[in-house]
Amino acid sequence: MSKFPYLKQDFTASLVVFLVALPLCVGVAVASGVPAELGLVTGIVGGLVTGVLRGSSLQVSGPAAGLTVLVFEAVKEFGLPVLGVIVLITGLLQIAMGVLRLGRWFRAISVSVVEGMLAGIGLVLIAGQLYPALAAKAPDSGPGKIAGLPRAFADALGDGEALASLALGAGTVAVLVLWKHLPARARTVPGPLAAVGLATLAAFLLGLPVATVEVHGLLGSVQPPTASAFGELASLGVIGTIVAFTLIASAESLFSAAAVDRLHNGPRTRYNQELIAQGAGNALCGVLGALPMTAVIVRSAANVQAGARTKASRVLHGAWLLLFAALLPGALGLLPIPALAGVLVYSGAKLIPVRALAVLWREHRGEALVLVVTAVSIVAVSMFEGVLIGIALSIVKTAWEASHIRLEVVDKGAGPVDAYLSGNATFLRLPRILDSLEALPQDRPVRVDLSGLHHLDHACRTALESWAERHSDAGTEPVRVTAGSAGTTRDTAV
Repeated sequence: MSKFPYLKQDFTASLVVFLVALPLCVGVAVASGVPAELGLVTGIVGGLVTGVLRGSSLQVSGPAAGLTVLVFEAVKEFGLPVLGVIVLITGLLQIAMGVLRLGRWFRAISVSVVEGMLAGIGLVLIAGQLYPALAAKAPDSGPGKIAGLPRAFADALGDGEALASLALGAGTVAVLVLWKHLPARARTVPGPLAAVGLATLAAFLLGLPVATVEVHGLLGSVQPPTASAFGELASLGVIGTIVAFTLIASAESLFSAAAVDRLHNGPRTRYNQELIAQGAGNALCGVLGALPMTAVIVRSAANVQAGARTKASRVLHGAWLLLFAALLPGALGLLPIPALAGVLVYSGAKLIPVRALAVLWREHRGEALVLVVTAVSIVAVSMFEGVLIGIALSIVKTAWEASHIRLEVVDKGAGPVDAYLSGNATFLRLPRILDSLEALPQDRPVRVDLSGLHHLDHACRTALESWAERHSDAGTEPVRVTAGSAGTTRDTAV
C-alpha cells in the first residue's frame, strides 16, 4: 500500500470523473454528428493514454464541447474518414510543438481572445442544440441557427412530439441548474449524470415520443482513416481545419491546465510535456477515427474536488469508460437526445463569461471589445476566421496602447513655452503630437523635454526635427530640446 499511498482517494475520484464524463462524451459525439461510441473512445484514450503521460497530474482529457462546432463542420464538409486524418495530423503537430518547447508560448495568447473563442463556441453550441431539443433540424450556419430559432419554437407549439422533446430538454437544464443547491449528500451523484438519468427514467415511464441515441457498437464505430482520406491533405480547407484544431485544442488544454493548477497545491503543469501528451492522445484518436481531445475543465475540476492526488484517478476513469463501452453498450440506446442536448446547452452557457465581460467593460473596455468581436466573428463567419480576427484585433489594441503618449504644455504667458512629452512616441500617435506642437506660439521660444519618453521611433524623431527647424526658421530662438536620461540639451535636434 505504501507504493500507492493515495489509492483510496484516487479510486473514489476516478468514479466521480467517470460519472461526469460518461454523459458528456456521448453528448459531444451526438452533437458532433458522429456515432456516440466515438465520444467514449476519445474519453478512453484520454484516460488510458494521455492520463499516463507526463504533463499535468490532475487534468482530465476527453472530447470537449469547445470543439463540437468545428468537428461538426469538418464531418459535414469532408466526411468521417477525413476527420481521422485531421485529428491524427493535429496530434503529430502538437507533439512537434511540445518537442520544440513551444507549449509555454500558448500562454501568451490574449485571455480575452480565448474567452471570446469560448463564448462564440458557447453561443453556436446553444443555438445548435436547441434544435434537437425541439426535435427539429438545425440550419448549417451560425447566423442561420440563431435566426431560425423563433420559427423553430413557433413550429413546436403545434407539435406534440416537439413539445415533449422540449420539455425533456428543459427539465434536464433545470436539474443541472438546481443540482448545486441540493444538500451535499444528494450531490454525491454528479449533476450531468443525474440530469440525464432522470430524463431517461421520465421518458421511459411516461412513454414520451423522443429520439434516442443510435447504437452501433464500439468496434463497429471505430473506422481508421483509409489511404484515400490522406489524399484530402492537398485541400486548403482540410489544412485550414487542421491548423484550427491544433491551435484551439492546444490553447484550450494549456489554459485549462493553468486553471487546474490554481485548484490544488500539487505539482505544477509542465506545459511542453502536457502538449506532447495531448498530441499523443490525439494522434491515437486519429488512427481510431475518433473525436479530437482536449483537457476538459469540467472533468478536471471534478477530479480535484473529489480528492484526487495523482494521475491514477484519470487513468482509472478511462478504464471505467472502457468497461462501460464493452459491457453495457446497449445502455446508450436508452439515452434521450433532448436530454443530451440539454446538457450541452448548459455547458455552452457556462462557456459564456458574463461576469468576466462585465468586469472587463468596467475596467478594460479594449479587452471587452476584443472578447465580443471574437465571439461575434465566430458566430458570423467560422471558428478559425473568428479566432484570427480576435488575435489581429488584440495585436492592434496592444500596439495602440503601447504607443500611448502624453504632451503637457506649460505657458506662463511670457518667456519660453515648455512642452513635456512622456510615454511612447511612435508613428501611430504622430499626427496628434504634430498637431499639438504646431499649435504652439510661433513668436515665442520653445523648450521641449523628451526625458519622459520610454521610446522614440525613427518616424517621430524625424518629424520632431523637421518641426523644430520650421519653428526656428520663423525668426524666434532655436527650439531647445532636452533628451535622454542624462537630461542633455541640444538646439533644433531631437
